[in-house]
Amino acid sequence: MTTLELISVLVTIAAVFGWVSMRWMRFPITIGTMLLTVATSLALEAASAWTPGIHAWALRVVTQIDFPRLILDGMLPLLLFAGAFLLDIEELWRQRVVVVTLAVAGTVMTAAAVAALMFGALRLLGMNSAWLPCMMFGALISPTDPIAVLEMLRRVGISARLQAQLAGESLFNDGIGAVLFLMLLDVAHGGSAAPGRVAWMLLLEVGGAAVVGVAAAWVTSWLMREVDGYQVEILLTLALALGGYTLAGGLRLSAPLEAVIAGLALRSFNTRRRARRHIAFDRIERFWTAIDELQNAVLFVLLGLEVLAIPLGRAAIGSGAIAVVVALGVRLAMVAALLLILRVCRQRFRSSVVVLTWGGLHGGLSLALALSLPVMPKSAWVLPATYLVVLFSVVVQGGSMPILLRRFASEHPRTAQEAEPAS
Repeated sequence: MTTLELISVLVTIAAVFGWVSMRWMRFPITIGTMLLTVATSLALEAASAWTPGIHAWALRVVTQIDFPRLILDGMLPLLLFAGAFLLDIEELWRQRVVVVTLAVAGTVMTAAAVAALMFGALRLLGMNSAWLPCMMFGALISPTDPIAVLEMLRRVGISARLQAQLAGESLFNDGIGAVLFLMLLDVAHGGSAAPGRVAWMLLLEVGGAAVVGVAAAWVTSWLMREVDGYQVEILLTLALALGGYTLAGGLRLSAPLEAVIAGLALRSFNTRRRARRHIAFDRIERFWTAIDELQNAVLFVLLGLEVLAIPLGRAAIGSGAIAVVVALGVRLAMVAALLLILRVCRQRFRSSVVVLTWGGLHGGLSLALALSLPVMPKSAWVLPATYLVVLFSVVVQGGSMPILLRRFASEHPRTAQEAEPAS
């Protein structure tokens, strides 16, 4: 199958299932398309004895998709840039303390706790695993996925404060988690895991990505102010999103973090100098909103199709169920502990343990990292466990978020404003 044929199949599935989801199921397009794709994939799997031709064709389509490369080097730069560029940067700045605390300390704490609990839980159930696969699973599942979180935030009613906290954490912690994962991947290939080296590499990749993102955004903003044509301005933002990400990757910096910094910095530079030159803000925002939503629809179809290529036997489902419980439990404990510290240190601090815990979704980024894992002893459980965590996160957590917010508002009237739609 050619690249054009493959893209045509994916877009057609996204369009048809999106139409069915919105017209008949009344589900959000991303959740509906993923549910329908998973259900169709499982039906093909079950009916493979009667329809071997169709099942073989579907499996051939899925195996032709290089999921990690497509996500990490194809869709992620545009999705991360769009999420950051469309964010309310003023509210994000006001919530900077909680965002940095959750994104840095929270990611490291979560990765360590998930690794330890998975190691112990799997051994108790007779599913022995080595420490390294558990640590890698902790690193890839510890960040909340910015793609899934931002998609969820756009369709649920939530205060600007909580939007900034959840979105900001998800945009920054994926860079931290990815660096931890890559360090552990280097160990799996015979590298060193000395704490000093890991800390230095983390500082270098994060700091370098920030410098590249800000510098590229400043140049792009200057070019946008010097031309009067929305088509060129949109092309410049595309060049920043793709070119900056590629440059950061070539310099061995954190490319995801560079895309986030570039989007935020461009928004800040353009807004600050708005009076000097006209920039087509409305057209640019509509373009990036459309890009974001269309890519999300295709991404969730890809997530649904991956069930065909992932072995889901009894042991895999068992490890996945454990992983769901561990990931949620650690997320709850981490958020509660860090918010308690922030409340003690800052008297006027406000947030919600319930919303931040249940709204911390996992998505395509975690699955892409899991698919890039090398074959290691006692690591076969990592991929199916990651997939089931992502499936539960997107469908159950993301789908039930509006219900949780309504219930949260009714049970906590004093803080009901936290869960109301932002005006």
